[in-house]
Amino acid sequence: MTSQVNSTAEQADNAEQADPTTESQRGPGLAEGQGPGADKEVRRLDRVIIRFAGDSGDGMQLTGDRFTSETAAFGNDLSTLPNFPAEIRAPAGTLPGVSSFQLHFADHDILTPGDAPDVLVAMNPAALKANVSDLPPGGVLIVNTDEFTKRPMAKVGYATSPLDDGSLSAFQVHGVPLTTLTVEALKEFGLSRKEAERSKNMFALGLLSWMYHRPTEGTEAFLRKKFAKKPQLAQANVTAFRAGWNFGETTEDFAVSYEVAPASSAFTPGVYRNISGNLALAYGLVAASVQAELPLFLGSYPITPASDILHELSRHKNFQVRSFQAEDEIAGIGAALGAAFGGSLAVTTTSGPGVALKSETIGLAVSLELPLLVVDIQRGGPSTGLPTKTEQADLLQAMYGRNGEAPVPIVAPATPADCFDAALEAARIALTYRTPVFLLSDGYLANGSEPWRVPEVADLPDLRVQFASEANHELADGSRVFWPYKRDPHTLARPWAVPGTAGLEHRIGGIEKQDGSGNISYDPANHEFMVRTRQAKVDQIQVPDLIVDDPEGGAGTLVLGWGSTYGPIAAAVRRLRSQGVAVAQAHLRHLNPFPANTGAVLAGYERVVIPEMNLGQLASLIRAKYLIDAHSHTQINGMPFKAEELATALKEAINA
Repeated sequence: MTSQVNSTAEQADNAEQADPTTESQRGPGLAEGQGPGADKEVRRLDRVIIRFAGDSGDGMQLTGDRFTSETAAFGNDLSTLPNFPAEIRAPAGTLPGVSSFQLHFADHDILTPGDAPDVLVAMNPAALKANVSDLPPGGVLIVNTDEFTKRPMAKVGYATSPLDDGSLSAFQVHGVPLTTLTVEALKEFGLSRKEAERSKNMFALGLLSWMYHRPTEGTEAFLRKKFAKKPQLAQANVTAFRAGWNFGETTEDFAVSYEVAPASSAFTPGVYRNISGNLALAYGLVAASVQAELPLFLGSYPITPASDILHELSRHKNFQVRSFQAEDEIAGIGAALGAAFGGSLAVTTTSGPGVALKSETIGLAVSLELPLLVVDIQRGGPSTGLPTKTEQADLLQAMYGRNGEAPVPIVAPATPADCFDAALEAARIALTYRTPVFLLSDGYLANGSEPWRVPEVADLPDLRVQFASEANHELADGSRVFWPYKRDPHTLARPWAVPGTAGLEHRIGGIEKQDGSGNISYDPANHEFMVRTRQAKVDQIQVPDLIVDDPEGGAGTLVLGWGSTYGPIAAAVRRLRSQGVAVAQAHLRHLNPFPANTGAVLAGYERVVIPEMNLGQLASLIRAKYLIDAHSHTQINGMPFKAEELATALKEAINA
């Protein structure tokens, strides 16, 4: 889904796009003048946080994704937080089986999916019990009353119905028999009750689309395409969606609908689309291969939450992408390293457990000095841990998790859209310096989404490489030979010779090599030289300076982050500044090597606070390298930081 954001001067020509009563947003089947707000009050809001929650089989992720797509098309800024069980089919009606999708959208620039929902849609008692504690007093609660019968309530410990016992009196409760209304709306299709009930998420989506004046055509087109081979099912879902919209329009229970204007002023003019972190990363890899004029090879084994990258890249054979689903993690990276030797831009994707299995081959890539991208979409651990939850606890594994001295550059994106640029940057480093590179994303970025400005091709970096084409070393007798470890004096990169190039035959392997010739060497002095040279190559990689956001220039505290903590940190810093607290913020994209000015930046502040979704891994690295007594603030609950909680923790650290 893409949308065009125009400059201020051009917005007048597109005023109709923002009018919630235009035909494209009135809802199908409604007559002129009967759109949202025709007979009911319409309130304007600057932001809304909605959470859809139900069983993992209720289609909450699809519902949230469709609402998000329409919101992106409308032009709001947005941020999402999908949250679902690791089990393919978790026990129905139980707390562990609850799946939710939270969307924060606004008429201005936003940074996080929001701390707590303004609106909670609960499809069953389990969804209500798992999420109602997050709903603030006065929040809107939409409940599927059909599911609040004795057995489903007993499963989650409700002795009495929360809809009747007064326990929900703090909220604006709307009881809607979603299942009954959906089955009634689909009578004409001759579906069984069980089949008809599956469309209740589309009824709920239609109702929420009416409440917040979302467009409808995109969802209807999506449903017809998704169920193209089953036209009756497609039309049933469209009908349920329309029925939900019309229910909101006609029922007396919903007397108010809401408008959230597009956020045109928050965006640089251009073409935008909603994008998840994994999709942005996949597109970034494809763009890197095009800019490098190299075929892209992915050697991978499916693992949550990285599998989406494998799925996406498999669709792009027309861009010379070759995706190989291997039998295991070791085979995946082995094939990728072989492709790198053969002259491809090579990638392997995984999560933390897969990195552990790939570690020996990563060490081999360090020894061979070949470009290889190791994409780690971090998740909760250890072992299998929390496969569908987020964490950023693989930093030290990426830094040190190999035998011997095996330094590897590390790049970490800050937002879902930034995954595109981070992939290009990781490819630049790998190709320029002939080294494996870690790209550390995580589950929050991978599954979350936000608007992304589609870049101009002319603005993408030139990543073309020069392969070795002739002998590069002269022997004493005057003959010339190819030395695979004769380095570029500026980058310390060795030449990259494609196998089969006449006269450039050379040996590779895991045993230590002689400097220059690449022959096997057990000489102690040579080994020390090669180890130090490989480390020096990583240490002197050119990366941009660390940028500090310190508007007043007099803050005594610097909040330093990396990876997906960017949004919560920036939101927390905004809150503190609005309260008159002077605080600076800086965010690291490059974690090995650190930007050259990092030490000077840290030395300029009395306090350095480092929030992380681990037990203080970056803080440990900062303390060790710069001898800074950094204050570590950590969280390891499988969820991203909440801005308000983080702001409180930062204020306490500042006051302390």
